[in-house]
Amino acid sequence: MGIATFFSRIAGLLREQTFAYLFGAGMWTDAFNVAFRIPNLLRDLFAEGAMSAAFVPTFNSVLQKEGQQKAFKLTNLTLSALLVVVGTLTVAGVIASPMIVGLIAPEFTSHPEKFEATVTMTRIMFPFLIAISWAAIAMGILNSLGEFFIPAIAPVFLNLAMIIAGWTICPLAVEFEMPAITGMAIGAMLGGILQFAVQLPALFKFGFKFRWQLNLDDPGIKKIVRLIIPGTVGLAATQVNIAISTILATSQGDGAVSWLSYAFRVMQLPLGLFGVAVAQATLPVISRQAAENRQHDMAETLCHSIRLTSFVNLFACFAIMALAEPVIRILFQHGRFTPADTIATAIALRAYAVGLLFFCLVKVLGPAFYALDNTKIPVAASITAVIVNIILNLALIQPCGYWGLALGTGIGAVFNAGILFVMLSEKLGGFTRFGLGVAIFRIVFATGVSGMAMYFSYYKALTHIMSVNSDSSPGFFTVLLLLVVSLTVGTVVLYLVSHLLHLEEAGKAKDMVMRKFFRR
Repeated sequence: MGIATFFSRIAGLLREQTFAYLFGAGMWTDAFNVAFRIPNLLRDLFAEGAMSAAFVPTFNSVLQKEGQQKAFKLTNLTLSALLVVVGTLTVAGVIASPMIVGLIAPEFTSHPEKFEATVTMTRIMFPFLIAISWAAIAMGILNSLGEFFIPAIAPVFLNLAMIIAGWTICPLAVEFEMPAITGMAIGAMLGGILQFAVQLPALFKFGFKFRWQLNLDDPGIKKIVRLIIPGTVGLAATQVNIAISTILATSQGDGAVSWLSYAFRVMQLPLGLFGVAVAQATLPVISRQAAENRQHDMAETLCHSIRLTSFVNLFACFAIMALAEPVIRILFQHGRFTPADTIATAIALRAYAVGLLFFCLVKVLGPAFYALDNTKIPVAASITAVIVNIILNLALIQPCGYWGLALGTGIGAVFNAGILFVMLSEKLGGFTRFGLGVAIFRIVFATGVSGMAMYFSYYKALTHIMSVNSDSSPGFFTVLLLLVVSLTVGTVVLYLVSHLLHLEEAGKAKDMVMRKFFRR
């Protein structure tokens, strides 16, 4: 699963690089990002969000108590119900696409060509919602049956479909007198179908056969609907926040939506690789401890997870702060992606980095409440964070421009994690007894010194090179070499300072990285 997830992240990065090379960060990329965001709002709600979280425990309960055939019957009932509900939403979305685009991106209406392209791509990608919803259900079933690699590798096919579409379907779109980027929308829709289809052989291997079965009075379906409601409330608030952020971003001119999108993709690399890893390792341990009412042990486990999460992600945060521009230049400054786009995206990336640690802490702390059978606090924290985020976005957009939206998102994550931390600390008797405060202070110091070492090593060397070669800017390989050297310097400094401060997280982080990239 770890290997598959790693390949999925790499494929996602290659997809973004394809976008950057072919289309840069201008009008057409903004149009695609808005069009893709519309079905994604519903996907988070119906597929990878509340629906998946409600289906998996219900499926497992039926599987354990009534056997595999009854569990597969529930699967057919769920897939049939999803086809009706999501299919209806898809048809309605295709018909209402002009109105929806007008609401999400009102500034586009003053650019008829851009508006029409966004509407066309929205209509093309709406069926993606059905395929990705079924793919999420298939993933939940396979994980429950002990198959992890196939579901984890499936998202790679979505990214590969879009990469291939960029070089094949996009040129064909031009021949049919459509904007070239329309081919990417077709690639996304086909990729969603592939993400579901590649999981079918594994499902069939376990004996699953699809049959049309629609019964909304089935006890399993009723339980799924009942479980969906609290999760949907929290997710709906998040989707409102995303919609408002999109509206504000489109008001900042061509490129703003794309700069934010590229920056958020880069920030998701440490979040996906390490934040999720710590959360996945923590959840089964605290679940057992909660079931056995061992609250002291649960608090101690969470304390160690918070320290490890802080160590890894503060290092990533300070690295981003120090080296955002060369990272963006290496990843995206090719083809139509200009040096100005690099600077603008780097600014957004630094603003997002403010919340990196707190995004990861939410993933660690949130499931602890579910282990304690408390769903109200995570939902309330999420809604509070969304409200704060919206207020900050409205307040920061005027003085800061597009990157104020990224900063508002980061600060919103601070509120979310803060509420979860305080409430969990009260429930478990506090974390200070485990020396958390002192440990965090040492971690901030060690990672901060490491960040300064990276910044000075890169820009001092760059200044020297520029003074020697004043007639030209440094090339790709020069920037890459400086970036690697600076990251190495920062890592060595972090190790030395951590050793002096006796930070045990340094060894744990090294072990986690070794397992992630060099597992047998």
